[in-house]
Amino acid sequence: MIVQNTRLELDGEVLLFGGPYSNLEATEALFAEAERLRIPPERMICTGDLAAYCADPAATIDLIRRSGVAVVMGNCDEQLALGADDCACGYPEGSACERLSSAWFAYANAQVGHAARAWLATLPRRIDLSIGGARLAVIHGGVEQINQFVFASTSAELKRRQIATTEADGIIAGHCGLPFTQVIGGRLWHNTGVIGMPANDGTPRVWYSLLRPTDAGLEVLHRPLAYDHHTAAAKMRREGLPAGYADALSTGLWPSCDVLLAGEKAQRGQALRPETTVWHQQFGAAA
Repeated sequence: MIVQNTRLELDGEVLLFGGPYSNLEATEALFAEAERLRIPPERMICTGDLAAYCADPAATIDLIRRSGVAVVMGNCDEQLALGADDCACGYPEGSACERLSSAWFAYANAQVGHAARAWLATLPRRIDLSIGGARLAVIHGGVEQINQFVFASTSAELKRRQIATTEADGIIAGHCGLPFTQVIGGRLWHNTGVIGMPANDGTPRVWYSLLRPTDAGLEVLHRPLAYDHHTAAAKMRREGLPAGYADALSTGLWPSCDVLLAGEKAQRGQALRPETTVWHQQFGAAA
């Protein structure tokens, strides 16, 4: 499946989010937050994986599709578009994550209709975003591997190489489920986090981010989002989806940490805080 890249030139504040994961309540809360912030859909970008763990894959896809926000193709989106049998998430073979994914992906596969699959097939693998004098490549996982896990503790050299291949000033990514921002050799690697599942930090909050052009540079803001996680979890239990993920919506702890590196495993259950990084116009170190 080959889909052309999309180019966006935006001014003003941009809202970024990833991994709606079939969590309709969180997705609705995000759009309400965007309205509160007076950010229209034309200045919102999703890093993909619209349908995954939670109970409303069809409704979540439909809401995002109708909204008109820009969306990068995630591995779950690609697999649903292809009518595949698994999510191709990149979980270790034989891991708990791989086992649990067979249940929630089968559920999503049974719920998503032909029109939604056809739309998912049109999503670009990359969005080239121009904002505040910077050129950013918006992708899902890695530059060449859609399901590559890139975490905060992943080597700076790997990130530096991937940014270089884009010929952009930085990368905005998703997939790993954990928000972080790093400036590496003057270039940006920013992960938005996801709105469909907590950040394994022991709280039910989910995360999105804002890009804000200023005279000092481009501000990158990580922001938490509260939503009706009780209803989302109750739906999952009613539909017989994996209990560990339903519980995670309330506990804020993932049922398995198979995909995490040692650094991220050590931070499990530690509540994240909102953070702001200022990336200077000359693309130097963060303030």
